[in-house]
Amino acid sequence: MPNTPPPAPALSAAPHEVSGSDAPRNEYTVDELARVTDTTVRNVRAYQDRGLLAPPEKRGRVGVYDDTHVSRLKLINHLLARGYTLANIQDLIKAVDEGHDLRSILGLETAIGGRWSRERPKKYSLIELLQMFGDKASPSALGKAVDLGLLERDGLSFVSGSPTALAAGATMAKEGIPLADLLDAVGIARPHFNAVAKALVDLVVRQLDRYDADALPPPADVPALIEAIWRVRPLAMVLVESEMNRALEEASGDYLGDRVAAIMKKKLGHAPEGTPAEQGASKKTKPGK
Repeated sequence: MPNTPPPAPALSAAPHEVSGSDAPRNEYTVDELARVTDTTVRNVRAYQDRGLLAPPEKRGRVGVYDDTHVSRLKLINHLLARGYTLANIQDLIKAVDEGHDLRSILGLETAIGGRWSRERPKKYSLIELLQMFGDKASPSALGKAVDLGLLERDGLSFVSGSPTALAAGATMAKEGIPLADLLDAVGIARPHFNAVAKALVDLVVRQLDRYDADALPPPADVPALIEAIWRVRPLAMVLVESEMNRALEEASGDYLGDRVAAIMKKKLGHAPEGTPAEQGASKKTKPGK
């Protein structure tokens, strides 16, 4: 994830010119683009034909897409889900000529809707998954991983949107953590992560609250707004990591305390005289203290 906003494209720029050569960016084949935006290659081609999506950069015979395409496809999918037709969306995009050039619009789109992860999806054969997880990669476990969206079926293979997370899960499984329990933990934690993500995205896009909800910001404000959003995005991730570390330390500390207390109870034949918190409270309330 870039820490500084990549330069937005000029009015006539192609998508591959969105980022300068010194700015990191995600790149995708058409299959990868379709996968990360939850659409199909056929739709990508159709949107290009209608002028809703800019063509990719050509490298030989391969078309290379980037995050400007991701954000545009996410916008199209969102509008379609709200009942707009492709003709409506096409008219809307063509009508954005109220002083806003393509540079501002695409830059704002990417700052808000661009991917937060720089990971690229990776395809795994069933044999590769068995090598990673051993006999724990049972049909039921794979089915649950698919239901959670951790894996996606692709013919006889599977695609992971986060190879790093998949590798971490494989390591934990090899350390003896039951894969079913690990998948259950992901399912339990996900709503909480969704709530955290919603709160942090609200912080990022709250930069738009000063403007009317049904209007774009004034053209003169857009460059500074884009820069502000790109500055806030990585800071939101810092907050997530910091709070997650705090919560893990607290949870592991509580567990360790409970485990030690249980051992002490077994050794002493009775429970300690109050929990540490209760003992501390009693000390504070002793007469004369």
